[in-house]
Amino acid sequence: MTAYEMAKIFYISIGFWLTLGVECFGGSNHVLTIKPGGSVTIPCHYDEKNPPQKKYWYSDYDPSTYTNTTEENLSVIDHPDQSLFTVTMRNLQSKHTGRYYCLVETDGQSSATFDLYIQVQSAPGVSVKSSSVSGHEGDNVSVQCFYTSGYKDKLKQWCRIKDQRCYTEKRTDTSLNPSVQISDDGRSSFTVLMTGLRLSDSGWYFCSAGEAMNPVHLTVIEAEPVSVTTDTGTEKDK
Repeated sequence: MTAYEMAKIFYISIGFWLTLGVECFGGSNHVLTIKPGGSVTIPCHYDEKNPPQKKYWYSDYDPSTYTNTTEENLSVIDHPDQSLFTVTMRNLQSKHTGRYYCLVETDGQSSATFDLYIQVQSAPGVSVKSSSVSGHEGDNVSVQCFYTSGYKDKLKQWCRIKDQRCYTEKRTDTSLNPSVQISDDGRSSFTVLMTGLRLSDSGWYFCSAGEAMNPVHLTVIEAEPVSVTTDTGTEKDK
């Protein structure tokens, strides 16, 4: 795929999201920084109503890698039940620094659903203690996102990838359940608190400071029925 074709695909994709009136946080200014030798998993969503015939991971210097491919340091796995495929890159080194794209092909037409710049460096701009968190339905969960001094004054956000909804620091969104609160310590980290978890909140998110971001996967576990004892001594699920 030529650079011209890649640029054409990218701008068609951006135009599509702008036509829908969606804030495209997956634009070309986002950077994912990883320590040398580190690994990362990146989710690539696609249209669940019209699934693409082909899904693949593309970079400017490597050939395309199609879904359900597993190599020593790269796995591209399709999850049709979630309408996404994941890309896991392992043992990242400086040579892997560059721009990457999630591409899909439907009816012979290719489009970029997400793109980002991966920077391999000793001090990641934004990082998390764990890239996977979980909580029970109805409970709360918190995620701590760390940033370096260069991002101290940048806007802090927590974004859900599936619907491209972003929550911003110093603002509590109570129009939805769960509410999301972001508190910044002003030094080196900010904390995201999600309350009243629902099963539908499971999925992929990004914590970001300015253009730097890091992916986090949230799993919401179904609450177990509460058993109560009736006057007759029998138990019923509540």
